[in-house]
Amino acid sequence: MEQQSLPRWTDWARELQALAQAGLEYSKDPFDRERFQRIRDISAEMVAEGAQLPLERVKTLFCGESGYQTPKLVVRAAVIREGQILLVQERNGLWALPGGWVDEDQSVASNTVKEVMEEAGIQVRPLRLIAVQDRDRHHPTPYLYGVCQLFVLCEALGGGFVPNLETLGSGWFSPASLPPLDLDKTTSEQIALCFTAHADPNWTVPFD
Repeated sequence: MEQQSLPRWTDWARELQALAQAGLEYSKDPFDRERFQRIRDISAEMVAEGAQLPLERVKTLFCGESGYQTPKLVVRAAVIREGQILLVQERNGLWALPGGWVDEDQSVASNTVKEVMEEAGIQVRPLRLIAVQDRDRHHPTPYLYGVCQLFVLCEALGGGFVPNLETLGSGWFSPASLPPLDLDKTTSEQIALCFTAHADPNWTVPFD
C-alpha cells in the first residue's frame, strides 16, 4: 500500500502547535502565555494557508485542545466467527472494522464494547489485544495530529444491526471476499493481522 506524505511544513506546524499547547498549559507568566498563543495562531495560519481551509475551522480542529498534547487513541474491534470478520459500512459507502475515538470516561475495553454496539448492534466481549499501531505508518493518508490505534479481539455475544447515525449497515466477510475498504480506517493488511492473531493463542502483540 503506497503511503502519501504531507508537505514538510505540516511537520513544522504540528511541532509549533504542540509546543504552544504545552506552553499555554504550564506557563504562568501572562507575557509568555501571550507569546505561546501567538505561536499557536501561527501554526493554524500555516495549515489554513497550506491546505486552503478557513482559519476558524483549522483552529477548531487543530488547536481546540488544552493540556500536554499526546496522540489520540482509537480502538478497532476484530469480531471473528466461523472464518468471517465483522465490518461496518461507513457513511461514505466504504467498509471498516467497527471502532472510533476512545472517550475520556471510557477504558479501552469498555469503549470497544460501546463502539461495536453503536455501529453494528452487536454485543461483544473483549478478549485480548491484537496490536498497537501508529496510525500514519499503516494508512495511505497521514493526519495532522498523532493517532495511536489499538486493535482488540472480541467475541460476539448476540445482536444485530440497528439503524444509527454513524453507519449504513454491517456484515460478515471472509479474508478472500472483503468489500471496498475505507483505507483511512481499515486496511486489508490489518484485517489479515486480526485473523492471524485470532488463530494463535500465544499471540505476541506487535507495537510501533
